[in-house]
Amino acid sequence: MATATGARPAVGVLALQGAVREHVAMLESAGARAVPVRRPAELSGIAGLVLPGGESTTMSRLLETFELLEPLREAIAGGLPAFGSCAGMILLARQVLDGRPDQQQLGGLDVVVRRNAFGRQVDSFEADLPFAGVPGGPLHAVFIRAPWVEKAGDGVEVLATVPDPEDPPDGPRADRIVAVRQGAVVATAFHPEITRDERVHRLFVELVRKA
Repeated sequence: MATATGARPAVGVLALQGAVREHVAMLESAGARAVPVRRPAELSGIAGLVLPGGESTTMSRLLETFELLEPLREAIAGGLPAFGSCAGMILLARQVLDGRPDQQQLGGLDVVVRRNAFGRQVDSFEADLPFAGVPGGPLHAVFIRAPWVEKAGDGVEVLATVPDPEDPPDGPRADRIVAVRQGAVVATAFHPEITRDERVHRLFVELVRKA
């Protein structure tokens, strides 16, 4: 794994599909040197990796097409810091519910996620969330066809939860887990890359520096 240019660690953004440009811009603003990743050889030049929001089943197929699936699994298992938003969270999970039977997982997080858990595109919503480890008050989170974490393993730290805005406090979608961390792997069900708030990306860049 590569380290930094000066104090700016080289952080890859999986550039097969999804919100690549948005993550690149946020990483650069958060103090990293963003590097698009499309091929296995490019993994050796980065100190961390972002898996963007997009369409998880499409990204899963493209990982196989571009022969990145196994190299990515090995890199993350070997300690490469990773951050996934929305579809990226799904890919990092050890198991996905309501996915395609042939959908592949990277397995960097000991979590079970439910795909499109909050509903379709028309059910997208925004919420202000307390977020553990991030100073400055609640984060404004944008949920678009978002997953949630159905089950988290003992080694997984819950960073944020959100009640469904149309659910009562004790309803089936209330207080669901939407952000987690396990070691140097972080995931959010929402899209911090499409807001102006850099705090989640800064948190990840600091994890990369420490790793």
